[in-house]
Amino acid sequence: MENRWDDREASACEGELALRVYASRLLGRDFSLVLHGGGNSSVKITERNLHGEEEEILYVKGSGQDLAFIEESGFAPLRQEGLLRLMRLDSVSDTDLVNAFRLQLTRPDAPPPSIETFLHALIPHRFVDHTHADALLAIMNTENGEARIREIYGGRLLVVPYAKPGFTLAKVFSDQFTAGAGEGVDGVVLMNHGIFSFGETAKASYKKMIELVGMAERYLEAKGAWALPEGDEPAAQPLAPRLPELRKAVSDAAGIPLIVSARKSRLGSAFARRRDVSEVSQLGPATPDHVLLTRRLPMLGLDAESYAEAYKRDYAAYASSGLEGGAMLDPAPRVVLDSEIGLCAAGKTAREADMAGEIYEHTIEVILRATALGGYRTLQASEIFEVEYWGLERAKLDRKEKVFAGEIALVTGAASGIGRACLESFLERGAAVIGLDLSPSIVSLYERPDYLGIECDVTSDDAIAGVIEKAARRFGGLDMIVLNAGIFPESRDIARIPAAEWRAVMNVNLDANLSLMRECYPLLKLSPRGGRVVAVGSKNVPAPGPGAAAYSASKAALTQLMRVAAMEWGGDGIRVNMVHPNAVFDTGVWTEDVLKSRAESYGLSVDDYKKLNLLNTDVGSSDVAEMAAEMCGPLFAKITGAQVPIDGGNDRVI
Repeated sequence: MENRWDDREASACEGELALRVYASRLLGRDFSLVLHGGGNSSVKITERNLHGEEEEILYVKGSGQDLAFIEESGFAPLRQEGLLRLMRLDSVSDTDLVNAFRLQLTRPDAPPPSIETFLHALIPHRFVDHTHADALLAIMNTENGEARIREIYGGRLLVVPYAKPGFTLAKVFSDQFTAGAGEGVDGVVLMNHGIFSFGETAKASYKKMIELVGMAERYLEAKGAWALPEGDEPAAQPLAPRLPELRKAVSDAAGIPLIVSARKSRLGSAFARRRDVSEVSQLGPATPDHVLLTRRLPMLGLDAESYAEAYKRDYAAYASSGLEGGAMLDPAPRVVLDSEIGLCAAGKTAREADMAGEIYEHTIEVILRATALGGYRTLQASEIFEVEYWGLERAKLDRKEKVFAGEIALVTGAASGIGRACLESFLERGAAVIGLDLSPSIVSLYERPDYLGIECDVTSDDAIAGVIEKAARRFGGLDMIVLNAGIFPESRDIARIPAAEWRAVMNVNLDANLSLMRECYPLLKLSPRGGRVVAVGSKNVPAPGPGAAAYSASKAALTQLMRVAAMEWGGDGIRVNMVHPNAVFDTGVWTEDVLKSRAESYGLSVDDYKKLNLLNTDVGSSDVAEMAAEMCGPLFAKITGAQVPIDGGNDRVI
């Protein structure tokens, strides 16, 4: 366990809250201590209120904040005296607890405080750190875990038995800590949960955490339970359409679309091939904070209906058990282990899927180390599900999802212009997006988990096959396609069009779209909400002009292709629609010189030329992108084969 404290960095922090931020980030950036919003930290600071009175304020990590990136604003300031007064009550309902926390906040715009706020208030030290260290979890999750913890630390730590987080745990904690058992200890271990360290300075509390976790790591090493097998590389066989089939089944079980990602995890692949994986993977999470539902499934013969029913049967008992929180959240797994594919993770977004996968990789490490100590043991299923169906946890999930949450869109010609605008529109609506373009810039256009940029020549069948495979591995399939890539050759009369130029235009504007649709069809059929295709056509289809024969013919042929696809694919629930833009001037085709030349030919200024339509308005790339996105959304849920002009009104089209 590495101590990353740097006195020079810490000296730049102004005030105790800034030091609290610095130390919290050190903890959060070590994934062996906390993962994706796990753990928490706090500091008690004396401040003056509006009446000039001094009061002690507890700044505790806000719920949902990530320690690795937390800012000062991510801490919730609460009145310490009010929190301690609440602890004198015999019981508090979840609803009353949430309201009571809000009443103790000194800032109305503060994030909701961590559910473990009471523990931070009860510990009489200025700085408090809390982590779910992997090493501690591996030791705790054994048959004699508590005895091992006491063997390692002797009397240095107070050991508190497991209790449901919240007021229940706080009362158990209070009874031991305030009764004197917590005097003179260096920290607190909450069984099957994590470890607390504390001190009068941020450095002291952080240093103690590193020291205590380091002792657990050395214990595992001494017992031959620290080193892990390297594992094998995940299988290299194609996953399309096998992984999309799995995604469809998982999404059907959840009742909503989910992203499913195949992780490149050597450890996960080796774990999935264990002979006892169907048993050991079902023993429960390393801590209730990591409630992940797993299942080892055969891929061959996978049937979505039977898969969903199996999960409903498994969880029916818990759904009707009377646990606080009521009905079942959803019966779908967030982790799937397959002997051939390895470790797959699911989520409502790409980030959630990545988080689930990373958490389970750490869970595998905990399981393997606990097994090396004699066997992995965790909480009873009723205790785990009491947390999962807990009203406070359900409240965290009760948020409005974006319209394309859990869905995947592919956009061609996406590095600039209409294609780039489409990327932004779909990302804004919650989709995971794959962008294709000849330009290498497409790869690094966005640095976010829900974006995959691929440098690709859409006229190459091999390249398209590679795209399909990458889409399946990264996100689990495809739901929506925007066919935008196209070329507009130099204006010339039919008599002067070279054959090579004609073929090149047809190859990009027509043939490539046929190939892409053909290869994507098996994935679109598996879309949980039905596949959708939107093609970007042109005003030149209904109203062609001279000098653009190749372009106009290619877009007209594309339009016919879309019409036939709408008829053929409707039975598969796939919607196919088109948008016909005109005079979209914020694209690379329209340079300043071209615009000026065209405007002069009409005897107009550039601004007036841009608005040469019936509504006298500009039409931009974002306008076309918004229409393409809406065509994939609920507004067009019962529309296919439509052609919508977006040109400000063109009298020739009308």
